Amino acid sequence: MIRLVLAALFMSLAASGAVYADTKDVYTIRGIAVDETGSTILEAREKAMAAARISAARQLINKITLATDRNAVGGITIDSATASRFTAAVDVEEEVAGAGRYRGKLAVVLNPQVVRAHLDALKVPYLDAQAPLALMVPVTSSGNQIAWITAFSERSPGTLVPFVTTASTGYSAFSGWNEISAEANSANARRAILAELQGRDGAWRVIVSNVTATGTEAVGATPAAPTLEAAAAAVTTLLDETWKQASIVRDGSRTQVDATVRFTSLTEWNTLRGALARSPLVSDFRTTAVAREGALVTFSYAGDETRLRNDLVQRGVTISRENNQLTLRSAVSTAVTQ
Repeated sequence: MIRLVLAALFMSLAASGAVYADTKDVYTIRGIAVDETGSTILEAREKAMAAARISAARQLINKITLATDRNAVGGITIDSATASRFTAAVDVEEEVAGAGRYRGKLAVVLNPQVVRAHLDALKVPYLDAQAPLALMVPVTSSGNQIAWITAFSERSPGTLVPFVTTASTGYSAFSGWNEISAEANSANARRAILAELQGRDGAWRVIVSNVTATGTEAVGATPAAPTLEAAAAAVTTLLDETWKQASIVRDGSRTQVDATVRFTSLTEWNTLRGALARSPLVSDFRTTAVAREGALVTFSYAGDETRLRNDLVQRGVTISRENNQLTLRSAVSTAVTQ
């Protein structure tokens, strides 16, 4: 039943053009631990479901908004009634019930339309579009490379910056795109994230960098963490917070432009077009003409050109100005020709 409910919900949203294909992951909160008691098992189970709905709603709000924006409106209160309105479905991952006690882990799916309307009414900016998929590359010179890699999950469903973790121990903090690209491309990732572990037991710190065909750029450093698992979680938090800060649109002002898209194959054109269509900064994207090696497009974007350039390069797209017009190319093709 839950699958039918969710399918109907997200198909209706997708049909209206309101969400990306990855919205369900963002709005699904998994692994919520519950332990409730009641006069009957049914009462204990309902209390557990209610607690899970509140926990999921709070986690989602924290995920898609910034603390500074929440604080600016005096915080966002999530009570039982609000959580119930937000919730589309609750699924059971694990459960043990008996003698008036219900324990387990639950997954809660929240309704994007209801959550967005709530935040819009409060005038709290939010971001529920995921960043482009990345290959996570944990590296260290401290001798515990395998342990550091396994501290990360194989995938990161639901995070704002999704990634697939490498299983290779052959990379270092100096690895560039030429070295990483083969594995990244096989995972359908247009970029990689280097997570360089430093420190010692009880005080691990991670230097995080973004690697694309155009080069390596620093993202930031995590605070000290007591365990490798906590350090890996801190990397995810840093990436999500950085993505929100770079991509949240705070006003309705937009710059409309005409641009040329250069490509060498139909596959490359589809990749470039998809990158523009999925950017949270881009709207009203239209193709006005397509030729053998290029296309003319028009779109609007939020923020300035530098912000747009930084977003698109993570999607494998470079921007330059030729004859005072924006020209977009595959970052991979550009790197090969240089």
